[in-house]
This record gives sequence, structure tokens and C-alpha cells, in this order.
Amino acid sequence: MGQIRFGRAQTRVEDGRFLTGRGQYLADLAFDGQLHAAFLRSPHAHAKVRGIDTKAAAAMPGVVAVYICSDYRADGGGPVPCLLPATNVDGSPGAEAPHWPLAADRVRYVGEPVAMVVAESETAARDAVESIVVDFDALPPVTETAAALAADAPLLWPERPDNRAFHWGIGEAEATEAAFAGAAVTVSERLVNNRVHALPLEPRGAVAVPEVGDGADGGRFALHLTSQNLDVGLSTLAQMLGWPKSRIRLRTHDIGGGFGLKFFTFPEYALVLWAASRLARPVGWISDRAEAMLSDVHARDHVTEAALALDQDGHVVGLRATVTAAMGAYLSNFAPFIATQVGNPWITGWYRIPAARVDVHGVFTNTAWVDAYRGAGQPEASYVIERLMDMAARRLGLDPAELRRRNMVAADAQPYRTAMGGSFTGTDFGALLDRLVADAGWSERRILAMSDAGHEASSPLRRGVGLACYLERTEGVKEDHAWVEVTPEGEILALTGTQSTGQGHETVFATIVADHLGVPLEKVRVVQGDTDRIAKGHGTGGSRSLAAASPAFVQAADNMVEMGRAHAAELLEAAAADIAYADGRFTVAGTDLSADLFQVAAKAQAATGAPLKAEGIYVPNFAPTFPSGAHLCEVEVDAETGRVRILRYLAVNDFGRVLNPMLVEGQVHGGVAQGIGQALMEGIAYDAESGQLLTGSLMDYALPRADDLPAFETDFLELPQPDNPLGIKGCGESGCIAAPSAVVNAVLDALSPLGVRHLDMPLTPEKVWQAIRAAAAQGEPD
Repeated sequence: MGQIRFGRAQTRVEDGRFLTGRGQYLADLAFDGQLHAAFLRSPHAHAKVRGIDTKAAAAMPGVVAVYICSDYRADGGGPVPCLLPATNVDGSPGAEAPHWPLAADRVRYVGEPVAMVVAESETAARDAVESIVVDFDALPPVTETAAALAADAPLLWPERPDNRAFHWGIGEAEATEAAFAGAAVTVSERLVNNRVHALPLEPRGAVAVPEVGDGADGGRFALHLTSQNLDVGLSTLAQMLGWPKSRIRLRTHDIGGGFGLKFFTFPEYALVLWAASRLARPVGWISDRAEAMLSDVHARDHVTEAALALDQDGHVVGLRATVTAAMGAYLSNFAPFIATQVGNPWITGWYRIPAARVDVHGVFTNTAWVDAYRGAGQPEASYVIERLMDMAARRLGLDPAELRRRNMVAADAQPYRTAMGGSFTGTDFGALLDRLVADAGWSERRILAMSDAGHEASSPLRRGVGLACYLERTEGVKEDHAWVEVTPEGEILALTGTQSTGQGHETVFATIVADHLGVPLEKVRVVQGDTDRIAKGHGTGGSRSLAAASPAFVQAADNMVEMGRAHAAELLEAAAADIAYADGRFTVAGTDLSADLFQVAAKAQAATGAPLKAEGIYVPNFAPTFPSGAHLCEVEVDAETGRVRILRYLAVNDFGRVLNPMLVEGQVHGGVAQGIGQALMEGIAYDAESGQLLTGSLMDYALPRADDLPAFETDFLELPQPDNPLGIKGCGESGCIAAPSAVVNAVLDALSPLGVRHLDMPLTPEKVWQAIRAAAAQGEPD
């Protein structure tokens, strides 16, 4: 078999159609007789629903149907499930919060769907929504995460008297308290990880289309949707509607970004599918940006009381954190899991910390629900330890790099078991830090920042340098599947249950199959996004696609060649044991008799009536990979305006063996850009009194633009993952994990001579300016 060529910057094969307008997104689809759905959304953050009058809306021109929750429930429809609930520290289950796709007797956030109109046109549907009359009895809301557990906080769920969804914990509390009691130095801070929105370029949507059925199960439907995980979506939708999975075919096409947001099953998806079954016509809905801001899942939104304990030599002896994590009004598919088990078991980062304890209180708030966004719990955990390490370095008078070096887990101490019970291996933190220090000229940058060299003494510009290190645990799965099929027409199909949302899967998977089979890249076409053609898959999430699917493709290619060997033997009139394969050809050993792969595929098709196709199964038994890295950010802060400008950003990462460095650099750049956005400008805000969303458009919610970002510098230390057959580690989320703490540490480094000790994200000019003024008024510069 051929050798997979790592380290080759192969341009993306999918970009040709994207750049020439031949991509096919959900909004490009059109079906005969398609109806359009629109939703009446709650204008209240919290209210009882006393009654809904839909008569005027139903009578409007073009309206086909108007539905409320009782209609959906009468047909056996169920709530949106929480697939991975959290367990309380005492072993009891967390709270239940039934999430009906349309509000039943109460609304709990602004934007919650209350009624659904289906009409001949989108305009008619939207007009009819305006005619629905709802009798709301407004109730007081609670929107602030830190306020949800207050004794006088309004209650979202009467059966939950403290708004607590769960109380989860990990680590040894007694050992941690003992470590703090004997510590020479402790540092602590209240850290806010701000609520953000993934905001992919393409909004969510779904179109349900009736397909021919045998009548035994009430017909069959194809649901075209913007999804990162069809396997979970299929199971969840079948559960919600009470249908067998055989009634539903899920399909995706090109997807304009996901970042975790499109991993989940949303109410609108089940509703358009259900409406199509009632009306026997296609029904579609695509969110506009205003709806997206209101009703998409948000992310992050943690308030953490964190502390670090160290001995007199700067060795960390203990860490503790109490996290209040917003769930929103309902529990999303994976929200409790993200806030607990994804990030917090790795909150100790790449450091030797013998005792640690984390408690997480999930809380209900009158806000949109919360779930995973790029990094999914790990940016929040990394932010805690990296901010604490910088605070400790300042308290001890140590260089931040030196403090990290004193506490890192050495390469020869791996596999290493953390105080939280996790184990990792396969990286060299010292080498990563050394590479960053060398690439960045760390000492020189620190001296420059501390002296503010290059500025006049009277200049308001302050320079700072920040460091952040991260250890990521990518999501493992029990098994992953791939199929390789050779068509007689001269094409090789690589079928996968992962789902590209812009990462370049078509390029990397085609490259692996082409290299391994020894055929030209243009002969391979990646097939994804169709549950009829691809029976199994785990979608895209947790930086797992390349590491998990690539070994499955290698095995599928090997199995396909082995199947083809028998057909080649018949074609070449030789024994199968004498047939060798290389560079796309089957050859009789010791002769020049050969047939190419496609000739053999035609023979197989003629002989069996089926294409030459084989499955590969990679069984990692939930084994994750452990990418890691060290990032540096250099900033300049204008003390007169509070504006932060990033002068330099350098990322040194270990992603194991790098298949395509160009794509990997793109993943790092994108993740860092989103992390910078969270650190400096992004933040979902609700009015505390009314519960109204204050950041309801891109006029109010700031995304980073090109001129907010520097030219990123990247470097790679390729340390193969020991338990991955190809030595690959994940890479997609790393930038989001490291960047927020690197940026904040840099800004506080710049402002520390002015007496600013702490700032919470986002570090907007107003917030920075106010902190400088407050410190000046207190007269506490260093």
C-alpha cells in the first residue's frame, strides 16, 4: 500500500466550488410545493401563558396551518431531550426541565417559540405570526448567572426552589483544604467567563420533505438541515416525535460554519418535520440573524471563585474552584456534560498539582440555553488555571514562564495521572515552552514591555506580554466507521459519518485514501451527510474527526484491496496469494501482468452485482488525544482611551503528526481569532430587570474584524500520539482554549504598573479605561 505523505500543504479540493458559487447550502434548496414556517417568539423573559388566540392568523391569505404546543403533544410529540445529564455530588440525578418545542404553560426566555405558522410563502407566514394574540402574565426574571442562586431570585421551575440544575464535583476536598492550610502563598480571584455566541456565517435551518413510503409507518421524510452530527440528530428526532428511525432520512449539504452550535437538535427541526407529516408537503425554515441571536444556544457563561496554593519555592500544592455555570432556561442536549466532565477534569492543565477540587453548580436563568462552543468547557477550565498562574507569578516575583516551567509535568513522567483522576501521555511541555521562548524572544519581549521602550515618557501607550499554556483532551469515541467504494466509472468514494463545516475534510480524507491506495487525489470523492448512505458516524465535534476517522479510512482501504484481490486473481488468471497491490494496480507477483483498481472494480460489479466496497472500523475505546501548546500575546494599551491593540500573537502547538500544515494553520488562526474575540469584544448581554437581550444584532454584538487581528505566527512540535495508529492529535479547538488567557494576561501585564490587578472579559475600551481610572483614584501603582 502507499505511504501517507504527512507535512504536505495540499490546497483544498472543495474550494473550487465554493469560490465559483457552486456550493450548495440549505438556502439553495427548493422543493416543489414547499411551505414556509415562521415562529411567534416570546417577547417576555418570564411569563405564564394564559391563552393563545390563533384564529385571525389562520384566516390570513396563504396560511395553511397554525400550531401550538397542544397540537404537537396531541400527536405524541415529546420534549427536546437532555442527552447527557449531570449527577449531583450525593449521587442523585440532576433536575429535569421539560423543554417542549413550543412553550406550553410558561415562557422562560425572550425568543422562546410559542406558536408556529406554516404558509405558502415566508412573507405570509411572518405576517400571520403578527396576528397571533397571546395572553401573557409577566413574571420577574433572573438573567445574571451569579444571581440565580440568591435566596430572593425568581424561580424558573417551582419544583427547583433554588434554581439549581445540579451540583457536581470532582477531586479530593479534604486533601485540597489541607494543601491550602499548609501553603506558603495563596492567590484567588473571581473569574467571569463571558457568555458568547458562535455566530456561524450560515444560520440554522431545516427543510422536511415527504418521501415515498410503504404506508406501514405513516410515510417517510427527508430532513435537510444544517447539522454537525446526523447520527445523534436522527436518534433525538425519532425520540422526540415517537417515530422509528426508519421514517427519517437526514441530509446535510455544504455548511457555512458550525463551531459546535450545529451539533444539537433544536425545537424547530422537530417541528418542521412534524408539520410536513401532518400536511404531506415540504416544510422549511431558515433562521434570520435576529432569530439566531435570540434562540441559538449560547456558550461559556461561568462565574468561578478560584484559588491556587503554592509552597515557598513556587511549586503548586493545591487548586480549588467553585463554578456557577449557566444552563439557560432549559437543559440543552449536552450542556450539563460540557460544564462538568469535559473541561474540569483537566483544569490542572499541564502542571503537577497534587491536590485539587472543583465544584460546579449548574443554574437555570431566564436566558437562551447554553451548550458547547469551540473548545466546549476546556477554554473555561484553561482560563482558570492560566489566570491563576499569572497571579501567582506576580505575587512571587517570578517570571511567568519560569513559574510554569517549575510546575510542568515532565515528558519522562508520562503517562501522568492528575489529581482529578485523568491520565495523559505523549507530549513534552518543556520542549513546547522552550520553542515558544526561543521563537518569541521571551526575555527581550518582557524587558521591552516592562520598560515601554519605543515610547516617549509622556506617552499613554503601555506594552504588555502574556503567556498561556494549554493541555486539551479531545473527545474519544468507542468506535468510528468509514467506507471506501470503487466505482467502475473510475471514481473512489470515501464515505464518512463525520461532517465538515468548513475544516477541509474533503481534502484531508481524500488525501489519506489517495495516498494509501496510490491513486491520484482527483480520483477520490468524499461522501458525507446522508443517513441512508452512511449508517454510522459520530459527527464532528471535540477535535476528533481526523484522529478518529483517518485510521478507519486506512483500514477500509486495506479491506477493499483484500476484497479486490480475489476478483483480480480471476481477471488475471492467477492465484489470489500471488496477487500484489501497489500504486493503484493489482499485479501477479514476478510478472508484468496487472490490472488497475477500476478494472478490478468492474469485474467485481459484474460478478456480484454490487460495487467493490469495504468498511473500516477504528476502535479507540474512547481513547482521546492530547494536543497541547504554549501561546504568547503582545499588546499595546492606550491608557487614555482603553483601546487594546494586539501587536503580535505566536502559537507553538503539538498536534502530533501534521498531515496538511496549511489546513492546520488555518484551524489555529480561526480558533485564536475567536478566542481574541471573546477576550476583547464579544459578550451576550441581557437587561437584568426585563430580561431583554441587549445584544440582539451585529450592531450590538462585536465580532473581531481583520484589522483587530495581527498576522499570526505558528510553529509545530510534532510528537506523535502514542495510542493513535497514525500518531495524529486533534487541532481544531486549540486556539479558542489558549487565546483568552494569553490576551488577558498580556493586557494585565501592560496595566499592572498602573495598579490594575484584574479585569473580566471582554476587555472593551470602556472597561479598561474605567479600571485605569479606578486604580488611579486608589493610588496603588506598582
